[in-house]
Order: sequence, then C-alpha cells, then structure tokens
Amino acid sequence: MSELIAKNMCKEIKGKTLLSDINLQLQSGKIYCFSGKNGSGKTMLLRTLCGLIKPSSGKIFLDGKELYKDIDRLGTIGVLIENAGLYPEFTGYENLSFFSKVQKLIGPEDIRNAIRRVGLEPDDRRTFKKYSLGMKQRILIAQAIMEKPDFLFLDEPTNALDEQGTELIRGLIREEAERGTMILLASHEKEEMNVLADEMFQMENGRIL
Repeated sequence: MSELIAKNMCKEIKGKTLLSDINLQLQSGKIYCFSGKNGSGKTMLLRTLCGLIKPSSGKIFLDGKELYKDIDRLGTIGVLIENAGLYPEFTGYENLSFFSKVQKLIGPEDIRNAIRRVGLEPDDRRTFKKYSLGMKQRILIAQAIMEKPDFLFLDEPTNALDEQGTELIRGLIREEAERGTMILLASHEKEEMNVLADEMFQMENGRIL
C-alpha cells in the first residue's frame, strides 16, 4: 500500500501565496475529495501533488522517498486538470493512441477498453473538435485511466456531464479505488463528495481548513 505525504507544503507565484502550510497523509485505494470556492487552491494543490508544479517550500514523500530529491516523479499517474484539451483533428482513439506512445505501457485493446468504460465508442470517426462538451470530458477521463494508474488526480470530473454520465463516471472512480488507485478529486459538488469521499478536505485561500 502506497502512502503519499505532504509536509508544510507552500506554493508562491510572483509573490502571491497560492498554497500555504499543506499537510496531508494519504493512502492508496482511497478517494480524497477537496472542496472550496473557485480560487481556493484546489486545482493548484492537485497540480503540485501530482508533480506538474514544484512547491516553493515543504516536501512531498511517496513511501518515504522525497519527490524531486530521492525520486523524480510519482508512480504511474492519471491526470484530469481544468482546461485540458486534446488534438482537435484527431479522433478520440487517435488522441489516446498518440499519448500512449510516451510510456508504452498499454496496447490498442487497453485504449479501446478505457474509451468504452467512459461510455464512448472507440470506432467513432468524429474528431475531438466535433465532440460535445460531455464527450470531451469523457475522453479526457479515458486518457487519465487508460494506463491503470497508481495515482489519479481529477479536477471536477463530472463537469459538463448529464445525470447518466455523472453516475457512470462516479462508478468508474469507485472501481479505480477498489483496484488500489489513490484518488484525489477536486469538486465544488457537495453531493459528489458525499457519494465518493473516504475523506473530505475543505480549502480556503490556499489552506486546508
């Protein structure tokens, strides 16, 4: 079982404090939900913990090894971050196939299965730019889960989804946790947190209350 620890973590950009004194101890197989208003620090927290942004101070540990010192990155990660996008002229399958070549951990059938899990059709020939907002959200989630990550960072995962799509994605998130994935989820939806969270954190002005 993996353990992710943040100690006294802070992030400043151009003199502005975006994260302050973050302390967390998280375990694999659990769903951690972070709530708060826009600008409260939820997205920055996910970006920092997953290694996309280096903290200004403090430390991040994975199983006792310090990120950026003892190890260069976390294990396999899947990330859904606000305002993400894919190549507009590629189909959903072509996009995921392209990104799968970076680490070469999965094959075509893994990609097709990930697309099916989010309720889309792998052989759909529509390009990403012709997808509805809900379809775009689903294919981005498929990209996040396709490599069966050890860590899953999800920023507002049910944005733009209808009721049926929301239930599908919530079920998928539970399945990933049952598989042993550590899931960090940022949301402003109280129902989402009540349904999914093993542990909930409220954020305000870059702090965990």
